[in-house]
Amino acid sequence: MDYRDKYSGGDETTEFLEKKGIRTTLSDSDLKRLSEFIYTYSGIKMSPEKKSLLEGRLKKRIRHLKIKSYSDYCDYVFSNEGMKNEIIHMVDSITTNKTDFFREPKHFEYITKILLPEMIKNNSSPDLNLKIWCAACSSGEEPYTLAMVLSSFAEKRQGLDYAILASDISTNVLYKAIMGIYEEDKISPIPIFYKKKYLMRSKDSQKKQVRIIPGLREKILFKRINLMEQSLPVIKTMDIIFCRNAIIYFDRKTQEKVINNLCNHLRPGGYLFMGHSETLNGMRAPLENVGHTIYRKIL
Repeated sequence: MDYRDKYSGGDETTEFLEKKGIRTTLSDSDLKRLSEFIYTYSGIKMSPEKKSLLEGRLKKRIRHLKIKSYSDYCDYVFSNEGMKNEIIHMVDSITTNKTDFFREPKHFEYITKILLPEMIKNNSSPDLNLKIWCAACSSGEEPYTLAMVLSSFAEKRQGLDYAILASDISTNVLYKAIMGIYEEDKISPIPIFYKKKYLMRSKDSQKKQVRIIPGLREKILFKRINLMEQSLPVIKTMDIIFCRNAIIYFDRKTQEKVINNLCNHLRPGGYLFMGHSETLNGMRAPLENVGHTIYRKIL
C-alpha cells in the first residue's frame, strides 16, 4: 500500500485542518518517539522545550507529502517505506546549518603561520600531500576557505599538495556545497586577494552571485556522512580534521563518542580544530591542546 492511501488527506493538509480547528500539534508520545530516534540517529537532543521548533521544521515535510497530521507523519516515518525514503529528508529539516567564509579566522592564520611550516620542517620527503576532513561542512564555506588558504600557500611551497573530504549529514546543504554558488552578500568575509583569484562572477548581471573556480572545486570531495555511525567511511590517516560548531548540539556523552571516533581517523600528530565555543576539557580523548580550540593527537 502506498503511504498516500493510508496517511494522505488529499486537500486536508495540516493547514486545512488547523483552519477547521482540528488539533495538529505533536502529542507527547509522538514527540518522545521522534526525539528518541533523532537522538540515536544523529546525536541531536530535541528536548520537550523544543517541541514548537520541531513542529515548525517538520511542517514543510507534512505539507509536501500531503499528510494529514503530525501523528500520521510519525506513523509514516516509522513505517518501512518511511524509514527507507523519509529519514534523510526529516534530518535535513531539523539540522541547523550556520556557517561563513573565513569563520574564526585565527584558525587559518594558525595553519599558515605555525602548522604548515612545522609539517614541512618535520617532513622527511620533499613532497607533502595533506589529507584534510571537514566533518560538518554545511553549505561548503569552510572547505572552500581551506582550499583558498592552502592553494595560495602551496604556490610558494613546491611539493605541497592537498585533498579535502567535506561531509555533512544534510543532503540539502551538500548539494549547495557541490555547486559552489553563493550570493554576493555571503562573500564579504573573504579577503579581496582571494576573491579575485578564486571566485567567478555570474555572467547574468541580474544575478548577484559568484561561483568557486573549477580548479578549487576539484580539490574537494563532498560526501554525506553521519558522525554517529561507529564505522565511518573515512581513511584512518587524516592530517587535519575540522569539526567546528557541530558537537554543541550534542550532550556530553555523545560529544565524547564523536570526538573519539574522529580521533580514530586522525594520524598521530595530526590536528583537530573545534569551534570557538566548544571545549574538550575533562573529556577522555587522545588529544593535547596546542591553541584556542586547536588540538593535536598524542603521538
